[in-house]
Amino acid sequence: MSFWSDKPAAASNIRLFEPTNGWKAHDDQVNEQGHITAQGSHYAVELALHNALNANNLVLLTGAGSSFCARNAPDQKRAPGMVDLWDAAEAKVGKGEFAAIIAKIPNAANLNKNIEKLLTLCKLYSALFNDENSKTIAAFVDDAEKAILDKVDFVIDGTELGPHRNVIRKFARRSVRKPRAKIFTTNYDLCFEAAARQLQFVAVDGFSHSIPQTYDSAHFSYDIVRRGSDEEPADYIENVFHLYKLHGSIDWRRRTDGILVRSKSGEDGSPVLIYPRDSKFQEAFASPYLDMMAAFQAALREPDTALIVSGFGFNDDHISKPIVAAVEANLSLKVVLCDVAFLADSALETPNQVASLSSEQRVKNNEYLERFKRLVSLGDQRITVLNGRFEDLAIALPDLVAQTERERHLDRMQQFRQQFSGGLNLDETQSG
Repeated sequence: MSFWSDKPAAASNIRLFEPTNGWKAHDDQVNEQGHITAQGSHYAVELALHNALNANNLVLLTGAGSSFCARNAPDQKRAPGMVDLWDAAEAKVGKGEFAAIIAKIPNAANLNKNIEKLLTLCKLYSALFNDENSKTIAAFVDDAEKAILDKVDFVIDGTELGPHRNVIRKFARRSVRKPRAKIFTTNYDLCFEAAARQLQFVAVDGFSHSIPQTYDSAHFSYDIVRRGSDEEPADYIENVFHLYKLHGSIDWRRRTDGILVRSKSGEDGSPVLIYPRDSKFQEAFASPYLDMMAAFQAALREPDTALIVSGFGFNDDHISKPIVAAVEANLSLKVVLCDVAFLADSALETPNQVASLSSEQRVKNNEYLERFKRLVSLGDQRITVLNGRFEDLAIALPDLVAQTERERHLDRMQQFRQQFSGGLNLDETQSG
């Protein structure tokens, strides 16, 4: 069983990379008498996160890793991984037809259930050949994409999104005198939108507040103010953040007139999202994805910016390369990278306070992850590398602003509704 299987979220799960020592555990190590025998990394982790949240410009980048912590009842859908998407495509067309498709595609027999590589090969085959097989494969791609769309639509009214609410609350409750915090995600699902709705926070995501909701990149430059009497100046409201979906969303549709609307109905047009395949780089530079990418690159170049990355595996070059370029060019850019990719189970299960530098990695041969570790080893103090999950980071992030009575009331009502309806009950008391 994996080290992380059913492991409760906690800041203590985080390990800090120290280039001269190794991966230091978060908590202090104490003996039976309660005396500290080995210092933990919690002070350094808290300082790094505190400095990041206090930056003038705050940016979060996340991906599939942040959706795995969303919880539904056992009989409901869950956030899918790549293998789940492969299985969904197979179930959509049937095992026999799926095997026949694999047999038609050169080099498709040993893909280890990598749906991204399979769809890439299918698209290449359809583009290169004009035969009966290409028509069959094109039909399969269409079915596979429908299966993927259905699989990622797992957020329902009862979905438990405690980590997402924690992150949004801690990001969006910064001083209104600072630019709004920006959350960038490659996920198609609606975790952040649903979490913001539960908190009654406002996500500015490029769509209008009219019905139907239509997309215009100019909406990102709008803000929300509170107006009192004519004698009082308008002031910015609290609890607002920007949400950018770099690969589209399950509730985006392109109408025949070219207008992008928020809808899940096929009657409103085709889904607007970038399916998993190698053409993501090219597709990302078409509207509306271009607007999202442009905003991401611009945010990384702003002075006094902090970028927190968690749940994003650095497998998309069109997103990873701008980060590396910004690290090289923007001397005031701070980066906090938190991911489970750095340490294998064997390293995490060690009783030692510090896991050695030679510890086995969970994910090998990722050039971007290695580059960040190398920069830290060379003394780049702008970068903090942590091993942990999105939900662990959500708890470790400090609360810079005390929770208001209204927010405590909303939390109580949320927990009451979950308990009364028989929904999942997640104890978030450890989040502070």
